[in-house]
Amino acid sequence: MLRINGRILKSVISVVAGSVLSIAMSTTAVNAATESLPVLGDSGASVIQLQEALISRGFTLKGGADGVFSTTTRNTLKSFQRIVGFRATGTVDERTAKFLGLVAPKQLDPKALPVAGTKSEEVWSLQQALANNGVPVKGGADGVFGLATKIAIAKFQSAKSLPITQILDTATAAALGLISEAAVEKTVVSTGAVKAAAQPVVVSATVTSNEMLTIDTLPTRGQRSDAVRLVQEKLIANSIEVKGGVDAIFGLATSIAIASFQTSRGLKVTSAIDLPTAIALGVLPDMATLGIPQISVFPSQGRCSFADTWQQSRPGGRFHEGVDIMGVKGLALYAVVDGTITKMYGADAVLSGNALRLTASDGTYFFYAHLDSFAPGIAVGSVVKAGQIIGYMGSTGFAGSPHLHFEVHPKGGAPVSPYPIVKAVDACDVTDVLPQP
Repeated sequence: MLRINGRILKSVISVVAGSVLSIAMSTTAVNAATESLPVLGDSGASVIQLQEALISRGFTLKGGADGVFSTTTRNTLKSFQRIVGFRATGTVDERTAKFLGLVAPKQLDPKALPVAGTKSEEVWSLQQALANNGVPVKGGADGVFGLATKIAIAKFQSAKSLPITQILDTATAAALGLISEAAVEKTVVSTGAVKAAAQPVVVSATVTSNEMLTIDTLPTRGQRSDAVRLVQEKLIANSIEVKGGVDAIFGLATSIAIASFQTSRGLKVTSAIDLPTAIALGVLPDMATLGIPQISVFPSQGRCSFADTWQQSRPGGRFHEGVDIMGVKGLALYAVVDGTITKMYGADAVLSGNALRLTASDGTYFFYAHLDSFAPGIAVGSVVKAGQIIGYMGSTGFAGSPHLHFEVHPKGGAPVSPYPIVKAVDACDVTDVLPQP
């Protein structure tokens, strides 16, 4: 028989009551966040937001974002949930809503901003704020502060002309709307009394003279925008004449000026603002600053072609996680960096066919798929040099025509778009086989 005195009994009752109250308050908060989420049969702005979120992630929705939560929308939602590993209910639960960005991010404590390597609600708020500002995190808002989040932060900082730190400093948090401007000012005042070494952590958001673009906002022919204006200003600053001056219109005069700049810098003349040109002009940070791996050799012998098909939908609910370099069977495929062959797949691999991984010293690996054959002597453990032939283009596996499917996995993690990486060293017009190391 358990015997407790009155004081202990009161304490127990108090603790239990407090716990129940806490649970009730927590449940109320969750309910408040989810009550406004759309359900089957609803229509309106919240349904459109859901549908646009699904479409932006590569899911096909017949009829588009029509604002009606029909069985079509429910089935697409179920497909999405199944693909990302959630329970496929077809309903917008809290977990799904957060992942799709349908729940507003909360304000953060400026003294406890999330850092790389952590997993928390605060990281989710950061990721969602980035998505709301047009810089989605690869893989979605999963609450994990990994490489994809660091790259997204760098892109946002570049777009806002902030110092590119890849960390969530107070200036970046304020620009994202995660903390108030008053909190930034308060942080500046409070850190001023601390040792001088702590002061650089507080970043002023007044760096507007050094405007930058992002990979996603590089202007193209026919466009009229501030991005074009910036390019024209940079061309003139580099002593390149833009006929007609700075008019923010990307027409023939701007194309000619870009070609002149490319010639003067020894760049490939494309008359377009490609990655190397943007970096040379100073409208885009270098790839290392953006946290994007660099390669020294284009992966294929020419003649070939490729386009940006990153994240395009594929059969079976898959998304394209590489770039397809199209060519004829038998073209030489090169090691893009010095490294080691760490994995190989045979022709019987259903999707990839003959494939291999080339791993660099920092753990970044490059995945080559659909090879017709491997180069003689290439095996797991082979140490190779950049430019060395490691295989030949083919169509083994799930491939309709000869091409190289090429992926980039920084530090061995999730893939990033390889398009700007290969575009920076594009050599599809080089038909001679490279001298072998």
